[in-house]
Amino acid sequence: MLRLSKVLAEHTHLNADDRAWLLSLVREWHLLADTSFSDLVLWLPDDKDENVFWAGAQIRPTTGPTALEDEVIGAVISYDHESLVTCAWLSRDICETSDNRLQAGIPVDVMAIPIVRHDDVIAILERHTNRMGVRAPGALEDTYLAVADTLSDMLLHGEFPIEPPSDPTTSPRAGDGLMWIDTDGTVTYASPNAVSCLRRLGFAGDLVGDDVRHLAPALADEFSRELQAAQTSNPSRIVWEVTVEEPQASVRMRVVPLVRHGEWVATVALCRDVTALRERERQLVTKDATIREIHHRVKNNLQTVAALLRLQSRRMNSAEGRDALRDAMRRVQSIAAVHEILSQGFDECVVFDDIADRILLMAGDVASAGGQVHARRQGSFGLVPGNIATSLAMVLTELCQNAIEHGLRSNNGEVLVRVERSASDLVLEVIDDGAGLPDDFDLRGRSSLGLSIVSTLITDLDGEFTLSNNAGDGSTARVRVMWAHPQ
Repeated sequence: MLRLSKVLAEHTHLNADDRAWLLSLVREWHLLADTSFSDLVLWLPDDKDENVFWAGAQIRPTTGPTALEDEVIGAVISYDHESLVTCAWLSRDICETSDNRLQAGIPVDVMAIPIVRHDDVIAILERHTNRMGVRAPGALEDTYLAVADTLSDMLLHGEFPIEPPSDPTTSPRAGDGLMWIDTDGTVTYASPNAVSCLRRLGFAGDLVGDDVRHLAPALADEFSRELQAAQTSNPSRIVWEVTVEEPQASVRMRVVPLVRHGEWVATVALCRDVTALRERERQLVTKDATIREIHHRVKNNLQTVAALLRLQSRRMNSAEGRDALRDAMRRVQSIAAVHEILSQGFDECVVFDDIADRILLMAGDVASAGGQVHARRQGSFGLVPGNIATSLAMVLTELCQNAIEHGLRSNNGEVLVRVERSASDLVLEVIDDGAGLPDDFDLRGRSSLGLSIVSTLITDLDGEFTLSNNAGDGSTARVRVMWAHPQ
């Protein structure tokens, strides 16, 4: 998709709507490739010369051998009036050849389909079928080719692709199982894989001749609506998906209406056995819930510890002892804040801005009993991995506490937390407008517990920590951490 977007941007004059249409086509054209047993190539007209075409995308079938051994994305057709691409562009109609011409020693049939939108040809889709790999004709092959021919006609008239798009991780494909369903809801063909899927749900027989609404009650309402829409000359143009759940199995179905010249002619239902996938999803949901509960309990336990430290500090007669317990309480609370955020999410990353704002609120409320301190944040931390968030929270707590107690000396002032991040590092600065550092200040010779904690944590993160005076009043604590982290 990225390469197609690049070719569209660099070599075509198509508007945003047409580009979005072609991107949607490439997301869904696997159905045409698999049912036609063909390689597909999307050719785009040059923005300066209509006799030049660029190959913007390519797909190979999963149901048969490839006809194109080499990748052609980025290739160019120039002034070749014998090319089927040029023929389809000029004629505005499907062009094909079945003369078994050789490509890399393989006899290949080629078909070129103009993609028309708003009465303009915006691109050409070329089908290449390896004749050496053509399977013996049978019900499956005939049904697949009937689907491919209808999709080709829909493509010509701007009726394919149909929204919404499929999900490449969960949506079924033709090879997973395919049913052809007439407009009255009768199944006229079901591939062996489709039969296997439905038998796992408990249905017996070969399914042919059965009403699909009886086979899968989950489809009944949608098919009834399609029938009513068709009777009012307004056929469905919406693809829909449903997972049919039974105790013994789960089957995902993607239902694609086929239209020809505006009339609903049939429906294709793709089936995929997702029993194992659903079981893994349930296990992941259970695991996520367990992890979140663990974080929640850790947070509660840490808050209990912080409350006990607060109670103990009130019973201390020594001012130094009270201060030490209060410092410990704030450190525990900062770690608890990380676990609280982790308990509310489904992954192991946290929106660290929420944690930083809580730490600033605690620092301003608790540590500034002797004055009014305004603590604020500038910039965004973004998402931070949980294993790093705890250390970063501790560092921020200590630096804010240090700025208030020693920089502002618990008097009035401002503490600014400024953060900048890029794809490779995060820079955190805690700036105060206090008295600044002594002239003989040496970070390496300081015995402060808070600064020792910061230095140790930053070393563990392979980061850098400096403490210096500002050009004017106050000082700046600067931390730089380099990591590969999410944005």
